[in-house]
Amino acid sequence: MKVAVKTLDNKSAGDVTLADAVFGVAPRGDIVARVVKWQLAKRRAGTHKAKSRSEVSATTAKMFKQKGTGRARHGAASVVQFRGGGVVHGPVVRDHGHHLPKQVRQLGLRSALSSKAAEGKLLVIDKLASGGKDAGKTAKLRGQLAKLGVENALIIGGEELDEAFVKAARNIPLVDVLPQQGINVYDILRRDVLVLSKDAAAHLEERLK
Repeated sequence: MKVAVKTLDNKSAGDVTLADAVFGVAPRGDIVARVVKWQLAKRRAGTHKAKSRSEVSATTAKMFKQKGTGRARHGAASVVQFRGGGVVHGPVVRDHGHHLPKQVRQLGLRSALSSKAAEGKLLVIDKLASGGKDAGKTAKLRGQLAKLGVENALIIGGEELDEAFVKAARNIPLVDVLPQQGINVYDILRRDVLVLSKDAAAHLEERLK
């Protein structure tokens, strides 16, 4: 698959051939859904907690005599029937993450990349660097993205991101910037356009072939 490479100023910078095994597979919606569910499950804090009967601080004295009151028999104030009592089968601190095979995760990433390529929403940029005297300026980068027709995008750079570029993109709504090792299915899907640097594209081919 041959894709045109552009600069941040929307000028031609040649072409690059992307591997069909990574950017040209038939997208699997079911696999993508599994990967997204796995990602979001891992992000959950799992710190929800309710006290059980054994954890409630309450008197252990018998509330009233066993017989003769006409009331139900009770021996403790920590039971669930009373206000301030424990919770039955309440939430506990736990890890919501679950296992997902590496092959499934890789197929999900290939599907997400291929889907963007098939929709024409994949851009390859020669170099992600905001140079010149306006380096690090949000206004300059916003104008460059407007020339490229990009408003809602995930931008993937190389192993090390240009600090000025990250600083410039920080205040632009609907634009996320990640290093190549941070690319993931969920962030690809939540943004309209996927912008890859040449280094990021090469890294993905090597990682997913």
